[in-house]
Amino acid sequence: MIAFALLGAVQVTLIATITVITVALPAIRRDLRMDDAGMVLVMSAYGLAFGGLLLLGGRLADAWGRRRIFVAGTAVFGVASAAAGLAPWAGLLLLARFAQGVGAALTAPAALALVGAVIPEPRRRARAMAVWGVLSSAGATAGTVLSGVVIGWVSWRWVFVAPVAVSAIAASAAWRLFPADRPPAERRVDWPGAVLATTGLAALIYGLERSGRAALAGVLLLALFALVERRAPAPLLPLPFLRGRLLPVLAVTLCAASMATAFFMLSLHLQQVRGLSPLRTSAVFLLPAPALLASGPIAGRLVSSLGARRVLALGLATSAAGLVLLSLLDVPYAGLLVFPFGAGTTFSAALLAAMHGVREDQTGLAGGLVNTAMEIGPPIGLAVLVSLATAHSPDPASGYAYALRVAAVALLTTAVYAALPRRTE
Repeated sequence: MIAFALLGAVQVTLIATITVITVALPAIRRDLRMDDAGMVLVMSAYGLAFGGLLLLGGRLADAWGRRRIFVAGTAVFGVASAAAGLAPWAGLLLLARFAQGVGAALTAPAALALVGAVIPEPRRRARAMAVWGVLSSAGATAGTVLSGVVIGWVSWRWVFVAPVAVSAIAASAAWRLFPADRPPAERRVDWPGAVLATTGLAALIYGLERSGRAALAGVLLLALFALVERRAPAPLLPLPFLRGRLLPVLAVTLCAASMATAFFMLSLHLQQVRGLSPLRTSAVFLLPAPALLASGPIAGRLVSSLGARRVLALGLATSAAGLVLLSLLDVPYAGLLVFPFGAGTTFSAALLAAMHGVREDQTGLAGGLVNTAMEIGPPIGLAVLVSLATAHSPDPASGYAYALRVAAVALLTTAVYAALPRRTE
């Protein structure tokens, strides 16, 4: 349990680091004399490196050893976090945030792969994986709340203390808590595929947030990546492996997109229309935490009796209902309970479905694939749904409500598909 708790703490910290500077951005701007372009880069650098390198991180964990890559990743992440907290000028902060993302991309797939190593019994491992499925959402919420609390009391630099501490503990304890890896049968890495996947994902994530041309370049690079993978002797992402996991990957992407966009829109509405302070707005987002944390263990028990696909359909349908409730922006509190419960159930069931039947030498790859879906979801959601909201109505509240209902339809459609019997059944 100590080993799993440490892995979970690392995963929460990696995701929290994405959002931990959100509330701190105005203070960082004043302290380091940054312009708007610099702020955008600092905000995006971590996510670009993290999302772009996850598939490579997963492959390296499988090829070179999960424990070894976990230690290397947490060391890079910790050193970069310390550099970010001590950065005397904007350029160093930008480089540190990018390096944090590199460390996170190495660590996250290895950490997920290590769950199976520290909990070998199948039933207990399934329940642990179900809990793992909600950690990313918990981390995103924790980062926002931590940022608001820290800025209210001390300098923004203190938001990086937790990442440094968790990294130091994890890197030093890994050799004692986690079992040694078996020597891998295959250590080759598809470097051409890795370059295409990394640049393609990074361009797509950046482009969806900032530039249509970059997004198009990302799509083209990923299409070229798919062609290269068909001919590679040791592909970074075997296409049959991906085809067998398209439904859980799609579910994670859609649910992450809906969650990021819904919380973004609700945050703006609470502050700009309802007049809540940033600290009170952060407090509102503590409301989903109990439902989110409860969903993981419940999903794990349901999967053991109903199967991952049916629970995935149930989670998606519940998430859709929660989005409809959230679209009632002036009274969103029921939605803040229903939607997180459905989203947590979806993430847990999708993770179990994605990891089902995975060979030991592909657990890092599976972890990288699920984490990549979690990373590309938010920029997709923000790009598409915010545009829909703006096009629908000049009144933000009306536009936000419309966009959330569109997202609900997408989730419900996917739920219906997941509920359909497979041909092999």
